[in-house]
Amino acid sequence: MISLSAQWYILSQTNTDNQEAKAFEKWVRVAHFCFVEMLESDQHRQLVTTIEATLAGQFPELEVVDLDVHGGRGARLTVYIDRPGGVDLALCEAVAHALDGLRDRHALDVSSPGLDRPLRTVAQFARARGERVYVRTDTRLEGRSVFRGRLTGANADDVTLTLDEGPAVEVPFHTIAKAHVIFEFDDNGGHQ
Repeated sequence: MISLSAQWYILSQTNTDNQEAKAFEKWVRVAHFCFVEMLESDQHRQLVTTIEATLAGQFPELEVVDLDVHGGRGARLTVYIDRPGGVDLALCEAVAHALDGLRDRHALDVSSPGLDRPLRTVAQFARARGERVYVRTDTRLEGRSVFRGRLTGANADDVTLTLDEGPAVEVPFHTIAKAHVIFEFDDNGGHQ
């Protein structure tokens, strides 16, 4: 079997206008990007599963909200956690010690999700019902890919938002690329 780079080289040398070679090169780039995204997504899911399994016995009420990996070898891993009643420094420290086994591959940070809590699972969306949220999709829906509004429903198929501009919209769950709660302050500086 001939490699993709060899196929591109042959096309670029035999095609005088190089249109076919340019199209093939573009296809190879897109295919590579999709493969890398899929691989990173699988690695992300595996890492979340490993962390959840490691913490489950010691911290039964703890939820791994999300995680970020930044960098290559020795990458920084930030684990965002939450539990009923909130997260304090002592909990972050205890979780960091419980995840010591990850320190050989990553520099480790443990943090609360913050005020603009990320939403990645159906359960997280369901708990945020009634909150104002930001949702970005990986495909355009009704001519747009960014939605802000009140979360009125969530299930495995879609989330329903009453948009800030008025109408309601159903966003298919599988199209959501990123979402988070929009923290709102009341007129006196407190949370609404």
